[in-house]
Amino acid sequence: MTETMAEKKKKDTESKDLGKVLKEMEELKKQVEEAEAKAAEAEAKAAEAEKKAADAEAKEAERKNEFLRLMAEFDTFRRRTAEEKLELVKSASADTIKGLLPVLDDCEIALSQMEKTEGNEAAIEGVQLIFNKLTGYLKTKGLERIEAKGEVFDTELHEAVTLFPTPDENLKGKVIDVAQTGYTLGGKVIRFAKVIVGA
Repeated sequence: MTETMAEKKKKDTESKDLGKVLKEMEELKKQVEEAEAKAAEAEAKAAEAEKKAADAEAKEAERKNEFLRLMAEFDTFRRRTAEEKLELVKSASADTIKGLLPVLDDCEIALSQMEKTEGNEAAIEGVQLIFNKLTGYLKTKGLERIEAKGEVFDTELHEAVTLFPTPDENLKGKVIDVAQTGYTLGGKVIRFAKVIVGA
C-alpha cells in the first residue's frame, strides 16, 4: 500500500507538473499569438509607411516636372519677348532709314547738277561732306547701296524700268543705267534699284 501511496503521490506530482506545463504552454502560445499580431500590425504599418513614401516621391517628381515645365515656358516667353523687342527696334530703324532714302537721292541729284556748273567748288564740297557723313552714318546702321550698273539683271535686287535695245551682245541682259539707286538694310532689300536693262 505504501507503494501505491507513493505511486499515487508521484502521479499527483506528475499531474500537477503536467498541468503546470500545459498552463505555461498556453501562456507561451498566447504570447506567440500576441507577438505574431504585433508583428503583423508592424508589417502593416511599415507597408503603409512605404506606400506614403512612394506617394510622396511621386508627388515630388510631379512637382519637379511641373517646375521644369514652368521654367521652360518662362524661358521661351522671355526669349520671344526679347526677339519681339529687337524686331520692333529693327522695324522702327528700317522705317526711319527708308524715310531718309529720298534725302540721299536729293543729295546725289544736287551733287550731279552742281558738278555741271562751274564756280561752285565750295558748295559742292559742302554738299559732298554732308552726303558722306549721312551715308557713313547709315552704313554703320547696316545700309548698303546696291551696285547695279554693268551687273547682270537680278530680280532679287533690281526692278526693270525699261528695256533698251543694244547692238552690243555683251550688254544684253545687263543693267545699262540706274534710274534710282537701290539699298539693302542688314542684307534685306528695302528698295529695289530701278534700272534700264539692255535687250
